[in-house]
Amino acid sequence: MSLPRLLDGVRRDRPLSLSEHRSVHGTARFGGHELINAVAVAGLRGRGGASFPTAVKMETVARRRGPRVVLVNAAEGEPMSAKDRALLQLNPHLVLDGAMAAADAVGARSVVVAIPADADSTLLALRNAIEERSERRRVSVERVPVAHLAGEESALIHYLNGGPLKPTIVPPLPAERGLKRRPTLVQNPETLGHIALIAGHGPDWFRAVGTSEHPGSALVTVSGAVRNQGVLEMACGTPFSALLDTMGGSLEPLRAVLVGGYHGVWISRDDLSSLTLDDACLGRFGGGLGAGVIVALGQSACPLQELAGTVRWLASESAGQCGPCSNGLPALAELLQALTAGQAPRNAPELLDRWCGQLLRRGACHLPDGAVKFVQSGVDVFADELAEHDLHGPCRACRRPLTLHLALTSGPTARAAA
Repeated sequence: MSLPRLLDGVRRDRPLSLSEHRSVHGTARFGGHELINAVAVAGLRGRGGASFPTAVKMETVARRRGPRVVLVNAAEGEPMSAKDRALLQLNPHLVLDGAMAAADAVGARSVVVAIPADADSTLLALRNAIEERSERRRVSVERVPVAHLAGEESALIHYLNGGPLKPTIVPPLPAERGLKRRPTLVQNPETLGHIALIAGHGPDWFRAVGTSEHPGSALVTVSGAVRNQGVLEMACGTPFSALLDTMGGSLEPLRAVLVGGYHGVWISRDDLSSLTLDDACLGRFGGGLGAGVIVALGQSACPLQELAGTVRWLASESAGQCGPCSNGLPALAELLQALTAGQAPRNAPELLDRWCGQLLRRGACHLPDGAVKFVQSGVDVFADELAEHDLHGPCRACRRPLTLHLALTSGPTARAAA
């Protein structure tokens, strides 16, 4: 089965209607607990960041007693990601199909879709799609703050339950006690779109693309020093070189590529020729496909400036309730800025290593862990640039705008591509 799958039949000018969606994707063949088994055989893992086995989450909620809920986490707190927004705007019915199928499989009575407060086009597409469906009374849409933490499931649930947008200590997990203290299945729109496709076509069809370890397709948001930026559907395991060709090639020689976004890892230019976009390959670099963010960093950008600017932004987005975020991330950002400017103390490398170690696994959420992975990966890949700044101070590239900041403020244009 060739691509596209999730983006099959989509239009650029408007979302697909229910009848148009049905003509492309048909109706479900698998339902109830049989669907959970099909998702397990398909090997689907979450497309939101953690890559957790989807069937395990479904089974956990299904085993709980009492009323249950499905929460569609479309907050997309990763600032460089546009894939979930694109899918909801292009084919909201595919996501709703997956959400309803998942709800029936786990015994949930209701579905809640959480979208950013500024996502007016997404809201309109969702509302129109819900009105077309017979199960409209089971689905509600909630607007949530535009913030990095909105994508963190415990913070999102805490907010929807009437509290501040702050992570909570787990356990209990959302599958045990989530929305309205009910067992809650939390999935992002892309994952639910894949559930809908598995329900309609089966696990063997799902595995017909991708790799044995990382089956299926994935939506990725590609930005940075590439000729065409946007959302692309690719087979898991696609070589980076093929992805780059599909996006029109690079605008300049590349220093590195960031995979996974602000909690991702850097891949050096020396490794790009053998890089494939799947968790097995990316795991060798300490990362994974995650939320599907891919940023090409060109030769004209300063990587140390990118590290410092990103950690500074992550520090500004923290809930401010834990020491690792309130104190650790600002200190880390200041040290990285001093290294960029060539004004760091002599023991800066030792400080950086020690502080990163002190931040790990100490917060209410994974924000410090993701920041540390991002920084440590960058320090390894950009060791030569770090030494150069230590000797000579800011480089010429430090005068240029931040590549990651541009992606954060403007966002890549969402588009469908096979």
